[in-house]
Amino acid sequence: MRLPILRFRQQEYDLSQRTLILGVLNVTPDSFSDGGRFFEWAKAVERGRQLAAEGADILDVGGESTRPGSQPIPEEEELRRVIPVIEELRGQIGIPISIDTRKARVAERALEAGAQMVNDVSALRFDEAMAATVARWKVPLILMHMRGHPGIMQMDTHYKDLLGEIQGFFKERMDFALSRGVAREAIILDPGIGFGKSLEEKHNLILLKELRRFRDLGQPLMVGTSRKAFIGRILDLPPEEREEGTMATVAVAIQNGANLVRVHEVKRVRRVVQVVDAIMRSTPDPEA
Repeated sequence: MRLPILRFRQQEYDLSQRTLILGVLNVTPDSFSDGGRFFEWAKAVERGRQLAAEGADILDVGGESTRPGSQPIPEEEELRRVIPVIEELRGQIGIPISIDTRKARVAERALEAGAQMVNDVSALRFDEAMAATVARWKVPLILMHMRGHPGIMQMDTHYKDLLGEIQGFFKERMDFALSRGVAREAIILDPGIGFGKSLEEKHNLILLKELRRFRDLGQPLMVGTSRKAFIGRILDLPPEEREEGTMATVAVAIQNGANLVRVHEVKRVRRVVQVVDAIMRSTPDPEA
């Protein structure tokens, strides 16, 4: 499969050459992973600089928690959290900024402030205006699989055909995006590890193992496993102690077809990514 070039305003990434890392910056008081450590503006800006310095390719900034059971926050509050951080970082870090939001107005304001990518966990279902916003700005777009919304997504995690149902969801959402003017080469697919998936039925493990099935759709794949509950279930550890587990899942995801990985800690994951990329892109010497 020939992967598209991921284009931003001042740079582009050839996804056939290496795996990209999205560094997570949660500007929220209630993140499951960091407990609001970067909710204050100064701490968020400092953390954004750190993630870029450690080797993130893209900084993914979000102001609304989408952990299981969470509810949407007012639009104005989300804007208050993320816009000043994006405005401060845009000229400092030298990498593209992604806005992690379900709301078209937040995306619009973030793009005006300097963001260059939209990560929509609702896959354009939460806000009908989001597709038009992305199409108008001509920026990369991440479409994530999730049943319902974060407040209810863990209430129904039974699938008759896990992989087939997610693949069908992706096809429908891609068709919708394309019909609204989003360019095919802009679309990235995320199977939504931990979003409406059952720990008991090992859905997250199956998705990682069978990730390559989604390559048939012809789009780049992003995987976000960082510090999630299924890792905690395996290791019996809290979020802050799940980094080794996260790195194992990143390695498996890349081996099975991921083009982008979304993580909270970049420095050590970057080393894992470099080694796995080197292995996956090696070829036998025909003269040997």
